[in-house]
Amino acid sequence: MGRVYVVGTAQTPVGEHWDRSARDLAVSSIVKAMEEAEVGEADAIYVGNALGGELTGQEHMAALIADFAGLDGIEALRVEAAGASGGAAVRMGYLSVASGLKDIVIVTGVEKMSDLAGPAVEEALVTAADEEYEAVHGLSFVALNALLMRRYIYEHGLERKDFAHFSVNAHQNASHNDHAMFRRPITVDQYENARLVADPIGLLDPAPAADGAATIILCSEKVAGGKPDSAVEIIASAVATDAIALHDRQNPLFLQGTYESARRAYAEAGIGSDDIGVYEPHDAFSIMAALSLEACGFASEGQGVRLAMDGEITLEGRIPICTMGGLKGRGYPVGASGVYQIVELVQQLRGDAGANQVDSRLGMAQSIGGSGATTVTHILKSSR
Repeated sequence: MGRVYVVGTAQTPVGEHWDRSARDLAVSSIVKAMEEAEVGEADAIYVGNALGGELTGQEHMAALIADFAGLDGIEALRVEAAGASGGAAVRMGYLSVASGLKDIVIVTGVEKMSDLAGPAVEEALVTAADEEYEAVHGLSFVALNALLMRRYIYEHGLERKDFAHFSVNAHQNASHNDHAMFRRPITVDQYENARLVADPIGLLDPAPAADGAATIILCSEKVAGGKPDSAVEIIASAVATDAIALHDRQNPLFLQGTYESARRAYAEAGIGSDDIGVYEPHDAFSIMAALSLEACGFASEGQGVRLAMDGEITLEGRIPICTMGGLKGRGYPVGASGVYQIVELVQQLRGDAGANQVDSRLGMAQSIGGSGATTVTHILKSSR
């Protein structure tokens, strides 16, 4: 397998873009990423998008975006894996370059979620759960994560307020990110006093649905050789799955698919969890951040929340997470989130993260589909 590099990135601000369509958001990020990479053409484009058909009535998203980006005749495919769609698109781009079939590949993640009201968005999101055994009974993803959080609190002798540090950290980091949806820090008291959505999940636990698009340009070693200052290498890419429904898992409080995806990525990179200097988890809910830290080996079972309580996930901590705000602070355009994570890791590894800069040469990003059914893991290495 050949080596794969990120040589260009771009992202739109995350928010409610009432005046912009999904294609407009995607195309603008593609144009900027190609300009940064100084490339005028590509061999393929892979588009991560989870809910285009459900929320905008637009399927065939990749061909549409390629058309409006002026990429006539290019191979263009949409990649869908629920919340892991963006990460899965990066995986497809990585494989096409690593295999030697392509030299330059565009990977774009895009989602447009603000055009419909809350219930319609919830109905679209729950299509990533088990329709016959979960969704049909009215279990939304908020409800599913509330069940996980309640059981975690019971099993490990915690309180709801103990989860506050995940949201506080995310909002603090987002306050310095020009592309984040929420740029105002919050306090533990604000978290604790926020209204409940599905007990014990409060308003400041879930990542907000949003609009946005992000793009990376991947290339082979041959192409990257002319861009030594901007190239960041992807040294591992792995995906694993677990049962979709919570009741079908041996231990609902252990993300087996996330564990396996991370294990495979560590093996491919020839490293361990202790070597990772910055981690971008799929923090769609506070409980998912805690469970991901445990599944990836950064904390033992039941200690993910305590890692946050001890300040070890901050920019100055042992394993900084959500360094540009994560899904919680940046916002959660579902199918685009995995590409945003890679863009933000590249910022860190290039030394371009500004006030949020951490000292690391290795970073890891994870996209999760559903409540842990699909996990895509990427490990990146700085050329600095």
